[in-house]
Amino acid sequence: MPQTNANDEYLKVLLEQAASLMTREGIVDDDSFDYYMAKIDYAAFLFRKRANKDSPLAMPRSLRYELNNILWSQKGR
Repeated sequence: MPQTNANDEYLKVLLEQAASLMTREGIVDDDSFDYYMAKIDYAAFLFRKRANKDSPLAMPRSLRYELNNILWSQKGR
């Protein structure tokens, strides 16, 4: 199967949107591995959510837990 970069721009937009949504929740880009992995997980959720238009997906508990942990960790500093 040939490789393609057809979704690269879309994925970049999803990563930007994930970062924006995280900022709205009070999460700061602290250049940590945890922050970047949460941003990727959030973008992946947004990708799956858009692909599955028939039944809207709720945010997975694991993602909500991950975001909450980062937020509380940052607030505790």
